[in-house]
Amino acid sequence: MPAEVLRSPGAFRPVIQFSIHADNKVGRLNEIVGILAVHEVHIMALSILDTTDSSIVRLIVDYPEEAQHLLVAHQFSFVQSELIAVELDSEADISRVTCALVQAEINIHYVYPFVSRPKGKYALAMSLEDNDLAAETLRRHQLKVIGQSDIAR
Repeated sequence: MPAEVLRSPGAFRPVIQFSIHADNKVGRLNEIVGILAVHEVHIMALSILDTTDSSIVRLIVDYPEEAQHLLVAHQFSFVQSELIAVELDSEADISRVTCALVQAEINIHYVYPFVSRPKGKYALAMSLEDNDLAAETLRRHQLKVIGQSDIAR
């Protein structure tokens, strides 16, 4: 999506994921969570990929611009990426999502659930091979693709 479209009021903004490199030591996740909490940046989705020496903490927050500033200020190494998020009415919608994506031959790299969502709806965050095609495909199958403004408090 062109940058000018993203800056337009009311324009769809994809969900931003932070992949934070964290040493495997006691309290590291708590430190990240605490820094965000003190500044009222809420974790909406969370996943951790653990290895022997380090972890990748993947998270989606309600205010990514503020989170980015905090992570930089506290010298965390991280990467930002855009994910597709889809709202679910029930567990049965998971099958609808995966069926729609397989019909469009879109590879799913990884999926994780939101831990908190305004309006009490379930949601999945998905790293996919082609976000634009995936969003179009999911919408065509009457599934609600949600953006960053949908998860802001």
